[in-house]
Amino acid sequence: MMRKKSVSASKASLVLFLCQMISALEVPLDSKLLEELSQPPTITQQSPKDYIVDPRENIVIQCEAKGKPPPSFSWTRNGTHFDIDKDAQVTMKPNSGTLVINIMNGGKAEAYEGVYQCTARNERGAAISNNIVIRPSRSPLWTKEKLEPNQVREGDSLVLHCRPPVGLPPPIIFWMDNAFQRLPQSERVSQGLNGDLYFSNVQPEDTREDYICYARFNHTQTIQQKQPISVKVFSMDSLNDTIAANLSDTDIYGAKPVTERQPVLLTPTGSTSTKVELRGNVLLLECIAAGLPTPVIRWIKEGGELPANRTFFENFKKTLKIIDVSEADSGNYKCIARNILGSAHHVISVTVKAAPYWITAPRNLVLSPGEDGTLICRANGNPKPNISWLANGVPIAIAPEDPSRKVDGDTIIFSHVQERSSAVYQCNASNEYGYLLANAFVNVLAEPPRILTSANKLYQVISDSPALLDCAYFGSPKPEIEWFKGVKGSILRGNEYIFHDNGTLEIPVAQKDSTGTYTCVARNELGKIQNEVQLEVKDPTMIIKQPEYKVVQRYGQVSFECIIKHDSTLLPTVIWLKDNDELPDDERFLVGKDNLTIMNVTDRDDGTYTCIVNTTLDSVSASAVLTVVARPNPPFDLELTGQLERSVELSWIPGDENNSPITNFVIEYEDGLHEPGVWHYQTEVPGTQTTVQLKLSPYVNYSFRVIAVNEIGRSQPSEPSEQYLTKSASPDENPSNVQGIGSEPDNLVITWESLKGFQSNGPGLQYKVSWRQKDVDDEWTSVIVANVSKYIVSGTPTFVPYEIKVQALNDLGYAPEPSEVIGHSGEDLPMVAPGNVQVHVVNSTLAKVHWDPVPLKTVRGHLQGYKVYYWKVQSLSRRSRRHVEKKILTFRGNKTFGMLPGLEPYSSYKLNVRVVNGKGEGPASPDKVFKTPEGVPSSPSFLKITNPTLDSLTLEWGSPTHPNGVLTSYILKFQPINNTHELGPLVEIRIPANESSLILKNLNYSTRYKFYFNAQTSVGSGSQITEEAVTIMDEAMASRQVDIATQGWFIGLMCAVALLILILLIVCFIRRNKGGKYPVKEKEDAHADPEIQPMKEDDGTFGEYRLFSFVSSAPF
Repeated sequence: MMRKKSVSASKASLVLFLCQMISALEVPLDSKLLEELSQPPTITQQSPKDYIVDPRENIVIQCEAKGKPPPSFSWTRNGTHFDIDKDAQVTMKPNSGTLVINIMNGGKAEAYEGVYQCTARNERGAAISNNIVIRPSRSPLWTKEKLEPNQVREGDSLVLHCRPPVGLPPPIIFWMDNAFQRLPQSERVSQGLNGDLYFSNVQPEDTREDYICYARFNHTQTIQQKQPISVKVFSMDSLNDTIAANLSDTDIYGAKPVTERQPVLLTPTGSTSTKVELRGNVLLLECIAAGLPTPVIRWIKEGGELPANRTFFENFKKTLKIIDVSEADSGNYKCIARNILGSAHHVISVTVKAAPYWITAPRNLVLSPGEDGTLICRANGNPKPNISWLANGVPIAIAPEDPSRKVDGDTIIFSHVQERSSAVYQCNASNEYGYLLANAFVNVLAEPPRILTSANKLYQVISDSPALLDCAYFGSPKPEIEWFKGVKGSILRGNEYIFHDNGTLEIPVAQKDSTGTYTCVARNELGKIQNEVQLEVKDPTMIIKQPEYKVVQRYGQVSFECIIKHDSTLLPTVIWLKDNDELPDDERFLVGKDNLTIMNVTDRDDGTYTCIVNTTLDSVSASAVLTVVARPNPPFDLELTGQLERSVELSWIPGDENNSPITNFVIEYEDGLHEPGVWHYQTEVPGTQTTVQLKLSPYVNYSFRVIAVNEIGRSQPSEPSEQYLTKSASPDENPSNVQGIGSEPDNLVITWESLKGFQSNGPGLQYKVSWRQKDVDDEWTSVIVANVSKYIVSGTPTFVPYEIKVQALNDLGYAPEPSEVIGHSGEDLPMVAPGNVQVHVVNSTLAKVHWDPVPLKTVRGHLQGYKVYYWKVQSLSRRSRRHVEKKILTFRGNKTFGMLPGLEPYSSYKLNVRVVNGKGEGPASPDKVFKTPEGVPSSPSFLKITNPTLDSLTLEWGSPTHPNGVLTSYILKFQPINNTHELGPLVEIRIPANESSLILKNLNYSTRYKFYFNAQTSVGSGSQITEEAVTIMDEAMASRQVDIATQGWFIGLMCAVALLILILLIVCFIRRNKGGKYPVKEKEDAHADPEIQPMKEDDGTFGEYRLFSFVSSAPF
C-alpha cells in the first residue's frame, strides 16, 4: 500500500480549507517550463517604502517584475497617473519598470518629492508595488547663536546643549575638541541620547574653551560643527581669594567649601514619563543624574524581570537597551540613581505598539479549470490592522465581477474557476503605524502532464542508505504519479517504498538488489507521460584501520594509520585535519597513502587528528588524539621563608608539566662559601608538594635550586634562590673512615676522610690526632694538624696494635668525643717456613698436600694465607726433560691443607709451601718430591688405510701423544658394511705395542669396512679412533662396468638417479632444519659403537652417506 499522510480535524471548515490548499498546484521553478506557461505579473524588486535620496545624485526608483507574457509598467505619483513621457528628466529602463530621474543635469530633487506606486500588467492581471515615499536628504547648517562662557562652581552639575539642526535623516552627534579628539566620557561626564553633554559634577580639570558638538549627516557625508563652548570651573579656594580681594566685607562663599550632594535627575525630569516603541525595534531608556559623589545608576522593571539575552546597559549604565521588543516588554521601568547621601528615581511607562505584521501572507494559486481554492490574508498589530482587498490594483468592491470569487473578510474563496478567473489580488493590512501590501495571483491553467526530471538520469547511493528518485512533474489538473521497476515491472507498492507528493520515490534502505531501472508515469485527464531513471547501489566506504591515541615525546616521530575499504567503482580522497582545521603548512607533516607521519614533533602538534575519507556518495571519518610529552619546564619563583639557624622553608611554583605529570622535585644546594659553582643533592619531595622544610648546617652560604622530574626526564634547574648564610658553630661530627696502617716496619700511618666544607660549621677547621699502644699502660700522644688527611707516627715497634682517634675542631670549639679504632704499625716479611709438608697422591691427576702452621709471632704481620708452588720434573714414560713451568695455588687464612688438581699421569713432581702476610712471602719449605701413577693413554695420533686390493688392506698408525704410562698393546676392531648400511660381524685383533702397521688379508672384494683402533696400558684402554675403507672389485666385473658406463642409456639413467638423489637431499635438508632426524644420521650414530646391533634401515639415503664415507670420525 502507498503511504499517505492522513489529517484529522474537528472542524469541517478546516478540513475544507486544507483540501483546497492541497488541490492548488505549485509551479516548479523550472526555467523551460516557466517560459512556456502563462503567468500573471509578480513584483520581484522595488525601492523601500521610505526612500531618502541624495539630492546631488540621480533618483532611481526600482520596480522589477516577471510574468508570461512579460508585463508592461506604469506609475502613479501622489495618487494620479505619472506620465513620464511628458517629463524630459524622467526615463524608464528598457524591459523594466525602474524610473531614473536625472538630477545631475539640472533637475532638482525637491521637485520630485511625493508618493510613487508602480503597476506591472499583462493579459493575466496587474501587480502593484508599495507606496514609495521619495524625500531628499537634508543637512542644514547650524543657526548662528552667541554662546556665553559657562562659569560653574566646582562640584556643581552642568549641561552643555548641542541642539543640532533638524536633518533628514537625523544626524549622529559626538563631542570633540579643537584637535578633533573625542572628549573622554565616564560615569561623571557623558553624552545623552539627545546629544547634550551632561556633567554630574564638574571638576577643575573640566575647564576648557573647546567643547565642540559635531553633527554627522551620513546620507550627504557631511559634518556640521557648532561654535565652541567655553567652560570655566572655579574652585572654592580661588573663588574665596577673588571675593576677598573685591568684596572684603562679605563672606558669601568663604564659609561654603565643596559640599557633597545627593542625586538629582538631570534627564528625564519629574518622577514619571512615558515612552511608546514599536514592536521589533530597539527600546532605549535613559537616566542621567547629578550629585557628588557621582551617582551610580541601576534599572529594574516593576512587577517583572528585565528580559534575559535582550537587555544591555550602555553609557555607564545610564542607558537601558532592550532589542527586538515585543508587547510583553510593556510596563514600568524604574531607574535609581544612588550615592552615599541618598537616591533619586524616575519611572518610565513603556507601551509597545505594533505596525502590521504577517500571520499568513497570501500565496499564489495555480488551479485547473473547475477547481476550488482560497487566498488568505492574516495580519496582526497594535492596534489591530484593517484588511482590504484589491483585484489587479483596483479595490475589489469596484473591480469587475467574477462569479467564481467570494470575499469573506481576510479570505477570498474561489469555486469552479475558469481561465478568465486569472488575476492578481492585493491584500492591504494597515493601522496608524504602517501598512503591509502583498500581491498574490490566481492562475488558471489547463496543461497535460510534463515530467521535468531528465530521462535516464543515473542515481548512485550507498548500500543501507535512502535512495531518492526524482520525478518532478507538472500538469493541470494535477497529475497522478505511479512508479514501476524495470521496463515491464508491476506497480511499486508496500512499506519498503515512500511516495512523496512532489513525485519523488524514496527507498528508505537501499540494498544491492535495489539496483535497476525505475519508471515514473504521470497522467491526468489531458494525457500521460513516463520517464526512466537508473539506480546503482554501491558498497559503503569504511575505515578498517582507524588512527589510535598516541603519546610521543617532543622532537620524536609519530604516525597515524587510516586504512580504508571502498567500492571499486568509487574514487576516494583522504583528507587529514588537525583540530577540525587544515594541517599546518609544514614539511614535517608527511601524508602517505594510508597514514599521516609527523616528524620532529613539537608542542604545537598536540591535538586531535581526523582522517576524512570522501567519495562522491559518502564520507566517513575517524579521529585520534596526539599528546606531546616532554620533560617538565623548570620551576620558578623560588622563595625562602622561616629562616632559622638550622632550617629554612623553600617554596616554588611548578613549571608546565608538558602533558606528563610531575612525579617528584629534586632540591639541590650550592655552598657559595666553600664550593661556589658546585651543586649538591639535598633532598627530594613528591610532585604534588611545592614547599619543603630543609635542614641546614652552620657556616654555609646556601643557594637552592629545584629540578622537576616526570616520566620523560628531568627539567632544567630553576633559577637559584636568594642566598642564606647560616651562623658558625663548633663541628657536629668527626672525620670518618679513620685507619692506622704502617707503610714501613717502624711506622704507623693514620689516615681519615676530611670533613667537607659545610661540615666544618665554622672557620679554622683542624684535626686533633691521638694514638697509644694497645694493651700497654701508655698516655695518649696527640698532635693538631690542618689541611691534611694523614699523619705518620715514626719509631714504632713492628706490627703492634694501636688505639687511634681523630677529632675535628674549629675556632668555636671541638666536635664531640670521637670513637676509637684499632690500627697496627708496619709489617715485615715472615721469618720461618711451614714444616712437616706431606703429599698424598689421590689418583693419576690429583694430589693432596698437608703442612704445619707457622707460629703467629713469626708472621710479623696479618696472616693472609699459604702459597703452594709445584712443578713437573719429568714424564716417567719418556724420560725426556722439558721446560719447567711452576704453578702456584694460594690458600687463604689459616688453612693447612689443599688439593692439587690437573696433574699429568705417570710423572714426577716437586712442591714447596710458603706463608704470606701483607708485606709478602716468607721462606720456602724444603722441596717435596712425589709421583703420579699410570693412566689410560690418549687415542693413537693417526690411523691410515692404504694399498687396497681385492682381499687386503694395509693399516698404519702413530703412537698416542700422551701414553700416560707404559703401552702394553693396541686393539683393532673392524666389521663390514653392506649396501643397506647394515653392520656385519665384529672382528677384534690385539697388536703388540711396538708395531706401527698391519696388513689385513682374506677380506671380501668390493666391500666397505669400518675400523676402530685404540691403545692400552696396564690401567686400561684409551680413546679410540675410527676409519672406513673399501677393497677393490673383481677385474672382470670392472671390465663389464666400463662397458656399461660407455652406453648412452646408462648415462641417462645415472643422470636421472643423480637428479632424484639431489631432490632427496633437498627434502632431507628441509626436514633437518625443522628438527627431524633422517635415517643416514641414525646409521652414522649406530656405526660409531660396534656393540650396538645394526637395524634394518631404508636405503633411500645411501647417496648422502657416500659423501661422508672417507671422512674420519672424531674420537669417541
